[in-house]
Amino acid sequence: MRLAAAAAAAALRSTAALLIRSRPHPLSSSLRRSSLPLARRRRHSHSSTSTALDDPPATTAAPNVPPSPAPPPPAEQGSGSKVVRRRRRGSLKGLLMKKLDECSRDADLPTALALYDAALHPATAVPLSLHHYNRLLYLCSNAAAAESASADAATRGFEIFARMEAQGVEPNEATLTSVARLAAARRDPAAAFSLVRRMAAAGTPPRLRTYGPALFAYCDAGDADGAGEVEAHMDAAGVVPEETELAALLRVNADKGRAGDVYRVLHRTRSLVRQVCETTAEVVEAWFRSDAAAAAGVEKWDTGKVREGVVKGGGGWHGQGWLGKGQWDVRRSEMDKNGKCRGCGEKLVCIDIDPSETKTFAKLLTKLACKREVRADFLRFQEWLRRHGPFDAVIDAANVGLYNNKTFNFSQVNSVVNGIQRITKSKKLPLIVLHKSRVNGGPAILPQNQKLLEGWRKAGALYPTPPGSNDDWYWLYAAVSCRSLLVTNDEMRDHLFELLGTSFFPRWKEKHQVRLTYSGRGPTFHLPPPYSIVTQESETGSWHVPTTTGDDIENPRQWVCATRKSSVVCATTKTSEESSARPKASCSVYSGKWSLQELVCRATMDHLMLKPMLLMLAFTIANPSVLLRCWLSAAVSCHVERDDAKGLLHFLGCRNLKPEVACTVPAATGDDIENPQHSVFATSRALQELLGELAESSAQANGGCVIFLSDKMRDAHHTHHVTLLPMEIWGLLH
Repeated sequence: MRLAAAAAAAALRSTAALLIRSRPHPLSSSLRRSSLPLARRRRHSHSSTSTALDDPPATTAAPNVPPSPAPPPPAEQGSGSKVVRRRRRGSLKGLLMKKLDECSRDADLPTALALYDAALHPATAVPLSLHHYNRLLYLCSNAAAAESASADAATRGFEIFARMEAQGVEPNEATLTSVARLAAARRDPAAAFSLVRRMAAAGTPPRLRTYGPALFAYCDAGDADGAGEVEAHMDAAGVVPEETELAALLRVNADKGRAGDVYRVLHRTRSLVRQVCETTAEVVEAWFRSDAAAAAGVEKWDTGKVREGVVKGGGGWHGQGWLGKGQWDVRRSEMDKNGKCRGCGEKLVCIDIDPSETKTFAKLLTKLACKREVRADFLRFQEWLRRHGPFDAVIDAANVGLYNNKTFNFSQVNSVVNGIQRITKSKKLPLIVLHKSRVNGGPAILPQNQKLLEGWRKAGALYPTPPGSNDDWYWLYAAVSCRSLLVTNDEMRDHLFELLGTSFFPRWKEKHQVRLTYSGRGPTFHLPPPYSIVTQESETGSWHVPTTTGDDIENPRQWVCATRKSSVVCATTKTSEESSARPKASCSVYSGKWSLQELVCRATMDHLMLKPMLLMLAFTIANPSVLLRCWLSAAVSCHVERDDAKGLLHFLGCRNLKPEVACTVPAATGDDIENPQHSVFATSRALQELLGELAESSAQANGGCVIFLSDKMRDAHHTHHVTLLPMEIWGLLH
């Protein structure tokens, strides 16, 4: 490379000479630093390392003395920054910068190094700025990180950085990031990390890309402790890792068998990355198949604490550590329309959105929209929405009308409006947001389309956004503030939506966006799923990790499903107070080894074991009230099938048993959008429907009924007290 660079340098010297042929010698006053556009005096400019374009001490211009050549006439100053930029581009520094930019675009390191060598040669000397050095270091770091890299790229990079420091050019974040990449290419993560610490100590906030070289170098070296130090430094600096960094942390900790750190990073991935790419999914699968994963966990745990963790976390995880022991059954699976895993039968939950988060998000939208739109226009829209809203659905009419069309199709919008109106609760027309230019011109002038527009206006369902506005702000704010469905195929990934962050917005979009496909038969709506597409950790210790493979429209989404191979994975430990309060009736077959509740819990979680267990218990337990209370308690945390629920009551009915028992069952809460009725705070949907059927049947019977008392607060959650009285309705279940 050195020979090639020398040859290129010789060739470029003549080129450089041509570039300056029309200019005076570098020592001429016309090329002195005082005459260079926007030039700044560099530190140590009079040292022995200064170049030919540095000001000699003897010729330094006195203050208030106009530089040579004279300033441009006032007429030319009218163009201001354009003149400055033109001069800068035409200077030797500007020409060199342009050539280095071309090298950066083409990944041409040899030519860039030849230009650098030519700039240092006395005959064609060009003063190098921070931007020149950053381009050179960027090219060197890219070449050094390549798979086919030689040591020369890293060596030259460090030489350039040393000369930059010797000349007193202050490095910035981009500079130190490139040098950190050079250190990582030399497999020296400690040196890369020291550059990050140097930057932080100097008051320059490091960025995610600055930490990457050190973190990945530690992970590649198998140094989990070093990687942990980098992660801790990132947290202290407020730098949030992305999926690539989290996958590297997962891999290094999994390779070292550090189960606790894998658990922690896996939960961090759950909170920061909703769906993982194929590479991360393979890392997760490798962990669950490892011996360390099989050995990790506890055989007994406190189910009360696990359930408390689920409630505090909002559902979908408990954070109590690995549950169970033994080998894991790892597979790729899909979810059915109700969120039940086709691989293991586990039913995923829908994780609630805190209403306060929605309010905060609406305020953020208002703030951003008022900065980027005409403030008066957006405030006028908010007032209009208060008068005409709320709406159950909002339609991004531009997206819908142009779906699979070259021209705007009002008929297609109308079919979507009518279709979404039929499936919403209030049956009210949805809000149609459309730019005013589409309302007043183009296909809108046709009589049939004018009729549609007039009907929407009279119903208070059409809002034309003003000229020059971005209608995205309007339909998004309306959907958020009304907590309604949003009908659009817009993936919402451009710069506007990047402003909204990666924490709340993806969760909101998942629960509210309705995507559609269109055919000759009309639109097909793909409603939000009744479960959250995010990594979930169940109360039984199983894991489900969604991948980006599949979109649940054209192809089912693929999930990593990991469950313990052992069919008995749940054991409970309770305090003495809790144990005394819990029914301890047990079946003689089991010699009192397990409580009845534990037996039912185990049976409920194993679908192959459930029906035989229920049959046996129903015909051996003398007190059906105890059995029913325990079963309902287990059903709160275990998603049971409708037929299984009816089956237990059927068995009791066959024995003509009439239990009298009062059970506390968490009530369904929410609005079926942000907090659906099958949330983690509710009993399973099958059980709710069953109790509803019992109530309807009881109303027609002369004896007994199921009574739903008023809501009460219990442990900060709404509950219904359900009382089962002596029943003639058992016979109705046959």
